Amino acid sequence: MVERILDLGRYERSLREQGFSRIAGVDEAGRGALAGPMVAAAVILPEWFELDGLADSKVLSPAQRQVCYERILAGATAVSVCRAAPATIDRRGLHRMNLALLRRAVRSLPVPPDYVLSDGWSVPRLRVPALSIKKGDAVTASVAAASVVAKVVRDRAMDRLHRRFPQFGFDRHRGYGTAEHFAALERLGPTPIHRLSFKGVGPAWDDGRA
Repeated sequence: MVERILDLGRYERSLREQGFSRIAGVDEAGRGALAGPMVAAAVILPEWFELDGLADSKVLSPAQRQVCYERILAGATAVSVCRAAPATIDRRGLHRMNLALLRRAVRSLPVPPDYVLSDGWSVPRLRVPALSIKKGDAVTASVAAASVVAKVVRDRAMDRLHRRFPQFGFDRHRGYGTAEHFAALERLGPTPIHRLSFKGVGPAWDDGRA
């Protein structure tokens, strides 16, 4: 466990040795979902933050994510969360909106970072040095923290949407393209919170034209 914790913090340690002190991790949740918002979070962790129990949100149980989320909010130097609505994703395009949302999350931090780490995607037009890391949410403490915050915030949003549209089962599949979700779309059609530009959702896909 100690070895894993030390490994998770190695990027931040290396950057602090180079003189960077406010290192932000940024990540998103809901990129590939057919419905609901995409959520991005940016987190700056202090050097003393306890990494035990912190991990990529995808490998944590809901209960573990909730504990992590509360610890991050209580102990982080700075946290920001930004959302993109389905209609905005449709209008601007998924990848373009993804990068814009990550950039907005970084720029919304109440404490400005002096270095930014991201998961996979290089985030353009930042005002500070940045590094994109393959599987960053699994190997970098600040990106893992951002992934947890984004996931918890988005899951809560999907729980609220489930209460509006209970027949879709958003509390189970969180808007992703499961067999249950596609069956509901076939039966009921898309809701106002579906991403109509996604395959299998909008009317352009009904006859295979797009």
